[in-house]
Amino acid sequence: MLPRGLLRLGHVLVLLLCVSASDDFDWTKNDRSSFYYGTFQTGFSWGAGSSAYQTEGAWNIDGKGMSIWDAFTHKKGRIYLNDTGDSSCEGYYKFKDDVSLMKDMKLNHYRFSLSWPRLLPNGLKSEYINEKGIKYYDDLINTLLDNKITPIVTMYHWDLPQVLEEKYGGWQNSSMVNYFNDYANLCFERFGNRVKYWITFNNPWSIAVEGYETGEHAPGLKLRGTGAYKAAHNMIKAHAKVWHTYDTQWRSKQKGLVGISLSADWGEPVDITNQRDIEAAERYIQFYMGWFATPLFNGDYPQVMKDYIGRKSAQQGLGVSRLPVFSAQEKSFIRGTCDFLGIGHFTTRYITQKNYPSGQVNSYFTDRDLAELVDPHWPDPGSEWLYSVPWGFRRLLNFVKTQYGNPMIYVTENGVSEKMLCTDLCDEWRMQYMKDYINEMLKAMKDGVDVKGYTAWSLLDKFEWDEGFSERFGLYYVDFGNKNKPRYPKASVQYYKRIISSNGFPNQREVESWKRKALETCSSSNQLLAENKEHAGMPKAWPVHDEV
Repeated sequence: MLPRGLLRLGHVLVLLLCVSASDDFDWTKNDRSSFYYGTFQTGFSWGAGSSAYQTEGAWNIDGKGMSIWDAFTHKKGRIYLNDTGDSSCEGYYKFKDDVSLMKDMKLNHYRFSLSWPRLLPNGLKSEYINEKGIKYYDDLINTLLDNKITPIVTMYHWDLPQVLEEKYGGWQNSSMVNYFNDYANLCFERFGNRVKYWITFNNPWSIAVEGYETGEHAPGLKLRGTGAYKAAHNMIKAHAKVWHTYDTQWRSKQKGLVGISLSADWGEPVDITNQRDIEAAERYIQFYMGWFATPLFNGDYPQVMKDYIGRKSAQQGLGVSRLPVFSAQEKSFIRGTCDFLGIGHFTTRYITQKNYPSGQVNSYFTDRDLAELVDPHWPDPGSEWLYSVPWGFRRLLNFVKTQYGNPMIYVTENGVSEKMLCTDLCDEWRMQYMKDYINEMLKAMKDGVDVKGYTAWSLLDKFEWDEGFSERFGLYYVDFGNKNKPRYPKASVQYYKRIISSNGFPNQREVESWKRKALETCSSSNQLLAENKEHAGMPKAWPVHDEV
């Protein structure tokens, strides 16, 4: 998931802005349209997602090695209420049941991740391949295909083998490029005859910034001003190497695609008549998504990153920029290594110019010279960072179209969480979020953006990183207080199912009936959940944090 921390929140005026479909992105276009009734193209792919550490559990079962998240969560004080993903949803044991849920929703695809240490417990292909881990993913992939669900497979969703962190410093060390390539090559070798959509990294921004800059995420390092840039540099090179490995060794046989999943909030200028705010908003996006996308599409970091970090490094008295440099050979190697772009998007920020004087304490955040703001009227159902701002999604998608030459896009994460005192499966806010955001995606496609599929985040409630189990993103509620981790459908399951079966929003009368029908079904699910908890000796008003 996206980060929660280090946000400067404040009160700003609502700017009702939308996006133009012109050749150059128009920051000043002020055209916010109403709900659009229409359907998606034939063959549009609807799915839901998960990740290995967040859902599998079985952290030390069947030969799996330790990951950096196992090590991180086992240290007291790192995670809210000291939760861990040791058992989480028990997806390792319940994947057949979960595929049945997907089949019932009529999903076209399921996005999940492979656990590197489950396949290679020591991180290295040359040392030991865990065949029980191979079998687990074989069985999952085959079960999906048997049910006509396409697997979209992420190779790295944050769970680096702990031994690689201890021995080499993880993504701070350029040796990870080759180790990751070896691991990816194993994935292509064992699964590539059935998997045709590969994602190298999920949200490398978060891996770099929260893993190596703020320390909120594993491995918990606070290498201010340098750690995030170094980690990102190595991940970009690792991605490119894996793309070339697939391109030269596997593509002709397997005929698949290799992409990356980048997360990005939209950044809207506080004042669209102020050039400094417009530049700050673009800088926000370039330091976020552009940090990774620009090298993969154009061969180098965004010029604004090179300028700002270089200048601040010089003001510190450093001889070279804290932002690493790609050689000419590396630039040509990296450019064009994205068959499709995965986009994870959840929310929007208003952005304004703010100068941070260069001093001894430099960081990724101060390098950007900007402040992030939110509108207090934006709906905020749960996570402190996640406000519902649907129009930002259309603007982001159009920005990608104009910035990177209209690439093929899969929306790899989009959804909303809840933090509630009591369990309630009638998640009206999620249905509203889903309706509004998917509609803005449809408008973007009318603008000419090449979106091929949408992935609801997430299929199940699951372990939410440093927030533990206190936030729930699932379409299905998971009762973490029950050792069997039973799943219960929230109203959004029925709602999403109707969007899928209609392939969009056919007409106002039909769409308006969906919420009513979904809420009718969730009341019975609420009653069943309450009865099961009461039978287990738990209170009906069960807190959102259920002890594992």
